[in-house]
Amino acid sequence: MVQKTSASTAVRLAFAAVSTSLVCVATMIFSVYVPATRGFFNVGETMIYIAALLFGPVTGAFAGGVGSSLADVLLNYWYYAPATLVIKACEGAVVGILGRRKPKFHSRQMWMVFTLVIGLVIQALVGGIGASYLSGTTELRLGIPPPENPNVIFFVPPAMWFVLGALVALLVSLTGLMTEPEVGWLVFTTLIGGAVMVTGYFLYQQFLLFPLFGIGVFAPAEIPINIGQMLIGVVVALPTVKILLRSLPQLKR
Repeated sequence: MVQKTSASTAVRLAFAAVSTSLVCVATMIFSVYVPATRGFFNVGETMIYIAALLFGPVTGAFAGGVGSSLADVLLNYWYYAPATLVIKACEGAVVGILGRRKPKFHSRQMWMVFTLVIGLVIQALVGGIGASYLSGTTELRLGIPPPENPNVIFFVPPAMWFVLGALVALLVSLTGLMTEPEVGWLVFTTLIGGAVMVTGYFLYQQFLLFPLFGIGVFAPAEIPINIGQMLIGVVVALPTVKILLRSLPQLKR
């Protein structure tokens, strides 16, 4: 029994270490600077959601908080690191907890309706936020650390986000109708975790960043950016989790 417990603890520690490293790398490798808030857009949410859904709230919280705050320090956004440690840890914990607490609907049809509604919400968010705030000329910096000058400059048309939103909503809805009606709960779980992140950064930027570090920013400017960051995390993380669970069933709790 002692050996089994020790082995289980070692496995959990290994998962936490690997997940933390992957969150840090994912946060650093793709970044877009946001001048209004002196922050940056990144894809770290993807790895936070994957870690939380696969390994639970403790690993999700540790990987999210430590991995993301370490990336802030390494990228010289040190003034965000204390907030990131708390905010991203809460985000990972919420996703991990809700991912394990799926409600019990009385029928498959109720799950289908729930998943259809979530799909429509995703479509509206991806299309609206993307077209309004993530379109236009985009400077992309790839690397660790990201280079001072962008690697690629390209134009993102607003229509692309409406198409992407429709495709994601269709995929979620078809999955719910044909194979896994409960998939809507995983989408809902990550949206709630993302809302924690968006709210946390807004409060920090609005009320604490200037008193603590003397850095003034326009906090509302990053709300749509963080929502976009959350949505990309959802779109990438959920299929990845499904593929990993199908390929490595031993990861199932």
